Amino acid sequence: MKPFFTAFLLLLLLLAPAPMARAARLKDLVAIEGVRDNQLLGYGLVVGLAGTGDSQQAVFPMQSLSNLLQRMGVSVSPTAIRVANTASVLVTATLPPFAQPGMHLDTTAAAIGDAKSLRGGILVLTSLRGSDGQVYAVAQGPIVTGAFIAGRGGTTQTVNHPTVGRGPAGATVERGAPSIAPKGVVHLQLRQSDFTTTTRIVEAVNQKFNVGKAPAVADNAGLVSVAVPAEFSTRVTEFISQLENLTVEADRPARVVINERTGTIVLGKDVRVSPIAILHGNLTVEIQTVIQVSQPNPMAGGTTEVVPQTTVAAKEEKARNVVLKQGATVEELVRALAAIGSTARDVIAILQNLRAAGALEAEIEVI
Repeated sequence: MKPFFTAFLLLLLLLAPAPMARAARLKDLVAIEGVRDNQLLGYGLVVGLAGTGDSQQAVFPMQSLSNLLQRMGVSVSPTAIRVANTASVLVTATLPPFAQPGMHLDTTAAAIGDAKSLRGGILVLTSLRGSDGQVYAVAQGPIVTGAFIAGRGGTTQTVNHPTVGRGPAGATVERGAPSIAPKGVVHLQLRQSDFTTTTRIVEAVNQKFNVGKAPAVADNAGLVSVAVPAEFSTRVTEFISQLENLTVEADRPARVVINERTGTIVLGKDVRVSPIAILHGNLTVEIQTVIQVSQPNPMAGGTTEVVPQTTVAAKEEKARNVVLKQGATVEELVRALAAIGSTARDVIAILQNLRAAGALEAEIEVI
């Protein structure tokens, strides 16, 4: 059996869960409305670079450095500054829900000029703003790239990506995150909308918190509204914690995911194949051109000529067939294709043809 199919079958056997193993915690299936991350963005300067900063062609680093020095009482013209040790960067960070002032965040700094490397640089005080324009954090500190560039004179060696770096715990939260704490009603947003899963969530919640009136209602396939029971009116956090730890058997449609660029195929255990006969063969056409030199005999008066010799060979393999019976599983399909020596590209083509023929009871998603 080919290594591809050996690894593929092992992946199926390891990842394909048993029927009862599909039960998952509610916190893995849904998100609480209002409890979300927020993206932060800022513009700053990285200083202290060993001549790998922006060049004179980048105008904004000089202007930014001049403005920074002006605020410190040093007046200098932007045209009189050499910024080889300075790089302009965009700084990004993620503000988690309910983040409080004083918490530390990881930051990412990416060069926006023509700097060659941020290695060894220090980010100076940078304000990080949210989409509403408010400052939620400030960043400052060393930048770690995990990369380097060495050499000169046209001969250089670059390892990893030197113009993007991380600032571990490099930002401090100055303003609380704009998260909305659930109060009277908790809205559960499914990460993958599904009517069956939504119904099962409602049943599990109502069975757990049965106080005479069902607290959970399915608004649609992607949203469940849960009224906070009176006994938890002052303990909403505890109520949400109990909600998150409920187990629900999620339902997902059968799906085949194909990545043709890498030859990767992922199939779920629920994928079924209707009775079908597969006939698959290969036609190979090979064209070769050999350049030969025709050299005349001495004193013959002829000229040397380059003569291409082209040969064409066609080879067609015998068609190989596979017959699948009623209720065949994806494992049986893969084993049958492996038995006839199909490659990953062959399997992709066969699966697409099966779907077109209506014999593959699953969705095909190409990424």
